[in-house]
Amino acid sequence: MKRRVVITGMGVIHSLGQDIDTFWESIKNGKNGISTVTRIDCSNFPTKIASEIDEFDPAKYMDKKDAKRMDLFCQYAMAATHMAVQQSGLDFSIEDPFRVGVLIGSGIGGIKTLEEQKENLMEKGPSRVSPFFIPMMIANMASGQVAIRYGIRGFNECVSTACATANHSIGDAFHVIRTGIADVMITGGAEAPITELSFAGFCSAKAMSTNEDPETACRPFDKNRDGFVMGEGAAIVVLEELEHARKRGAAIIAEVVGYGCTCDAYHITAPHPDGIGGVKAMQFAIADAGITPEQVDYINAHGTSTPLNDPNETSVIKKVFGDHAYKLAVSSSKSMTGHLLGAAGGIEAIITALALKDGFLPPTIHLETPDEECDLDYVPNRGRKQDIKYALSNALGFGGHNAVIALKKF
Repeated sequence: MKRRVVITGMGVIHSLGQDIDTFWESIKNGKNGISTVTRIDCSNFPTKIASEIDEFDPAKYMDKKDAKRMDLFCQYAMAATHMAVQQSGLDFSIEDPFRVGVLIGSGIGGIKTLEEQKENLMEKGPSRVSPFFIPMMIANMASGQVAIRYGIRGFNECVSTACATANHSIGDAFHVIRTGIADVMITGGAEAPITELSFAGFCSAKAMSTNEDPETACRPFDKNRDGFVMGEGAAIVVLEELEHARKRGAAIIAEVVGYGCTCDAYHITAPHPDGIGGVKAMQFAIADAGITPEQVDYINAHGTSTPLNDPNETSVIKKVFGDHAYKLAVSSSKSMTGHLLGAAGGIEAIITALALKDGFLPPTIHLETPDEECDLDYVPNRGRKQDIKYALSNALGFGGHNAVIALKKF
């Protein structure tokens, strides 16, 4: 018999809130978390907006000395983990450290550190490259630092699958608990990609919106969309085996019931035209959950606001659900949060879990001119109350990675 897995803690660092309550209220109210970039000089870039965190104080969550030896993405991960663990009520002093694990992913890792140390090398020579450069840059260090902080000695890995990273992390962590390897997993994603090199790369790939108006740039499923808007932050969830959570009287937020992942094996950045990888990933997640497509009430779409993704994902949903596609709700929270790359699936898993818990469908804001190819119920502009029992959260990444998690109201 498969072990059941539940969410008992959540933490988020984002422009829309650096605590769960503030963040969720922002989402429910359809607040826009996108603004003009101030951290880097964007005057020579075609893209000038992002979902940027204005004020973040790592000293609230960790020792200042330790913070200086972490890239920003890792600081975000540590802060979000602090909140998630606090909400879960876990006491690691009484847990078997080998029955607890960490799986936090990042698509880009410490790119800010990479840029800074490259400048040191060029301007001052190799002796001025920091001895902490490598452990600050490598993407697995969020998982490593969290384990060190809490004395967690069990399963510990890092997933890096571009924009599917956090869904893969959560899905793999779900399997680790369900198969009996661990009782508790700290999982999610962290990203700090608002740097000159990162911006230049995505701009050169013509992937990001060139609309300079933060209020209209990110518009998933809208006919006038022109690219994604970058975001930053971290989103962490604590997963637990159900009986383990019950024995300690934990408050359960939602249940993870299914996971599906595939690869398009088609193109390095574009989705497969017939969407077969996305179709199969969703079908696998539904089958893994032991439900029928008709039982799914809501989908938190990948919904990137790019010309290729939105009609392709809409087509995928229709192929999976048939007539039921027009009866379920689909929304893209990226319209509010921007695209957090490797952390996107984490923040969307939190939104999906809270949507189930509170019976509230988050909106797709900025949807003014519907695309003829995008004709589903995208919960346009305003969220709404609706009791939902099962939901999916989609994540699709460069390289053809597709990862879908299925959640259930508890």
